[in-house]
Amino acid sequence: MIKTVHVSHIGRVRSVNEDSAWIRNLDTGYILGIVADGMGGHLAGDTASRLAVETLVNDLGTLEPGLSHASLSAALSDAILHANEVIFRTASTDDKYHNMGTTVVAALLNDTEGVIGHIGDSRAYKIANKAVIQLTEDHTLVNELFKNGQISKEDVSHHPRRNVLTRALGTDAEVKVDLDTVKLEEGEVLLLCSDGLSNLVSNEQIIQVAGNLELALEDRADRLLQLALLAGGDDNITVALFELQREGSVDTETGCES
Repeated sequence: MIKTVHVSHIGRVRSVNEDSAWIRNLDTGYILGIVADGMGGHLAGDTASRLAVETLVNDLGTLEPGLSHASLSAALSDAILHANEVIFRTASTDDKYHNMGTTVVAALLNDTEGVIGHIGDSRAYKIANKAVIQLTEDHTLVNELFKNGQISKEDVSHHPRRNVLTRALGTDAEVKVDLDTVKLEEGEVLLLCSDGLSNLVSNEQIIQVAGNLELALEDRADRLLQLALLAGGDDNITVALFELQREGSVDTETGCES
């Protein structure tokens, strides 16, 4: 059975938490988790991330049970594209939401397998066998510069334009969704997070905390959040964890905000 938990925090600098997150076992048997990191100012970023989550939940909450992997991928992609439409339309009709947008990373699982849909720089990782694998690729200017050989790996985390996105949800009428397959084995953990975590917490720290199967999943999520706060907490921080628990363990579901 897969256990899930999510936590979100405003951080130490921002006045509003523009991150939105949602994670549930759906009545139809699927597991859906979403992290969205809004942008565009006090009201706009918060609104964009909320609309993204609401649209995905509404579109995917009534999926037929037992869909194939291809059908799940298509459904998740369609829901994200619908969210793009909703956010873009809302921004176009109200000046206070002008140019708002959001990242999104969402996992739709059918038992232990599923698909990840992604736009922006919120990330999905898999923690397995004392290693962390980044499943998503950042849609950022610095990542493009790195891939083109214009900057080094070391430059990426310190580049003055490291927060500039090359792709976001809701800022343009059309957008491309990246889709990745994910499969969890016993004891493996799937992590979805906003860049408030990934910019401040190293892969080694993620392995040490998220991969510590002796700790309750809720404690691991909270420790990751606290590590980001201790490192400065200069952005909103959101963490969502999925774990395929060992046989005989009790499956529960927890979500908390702080």
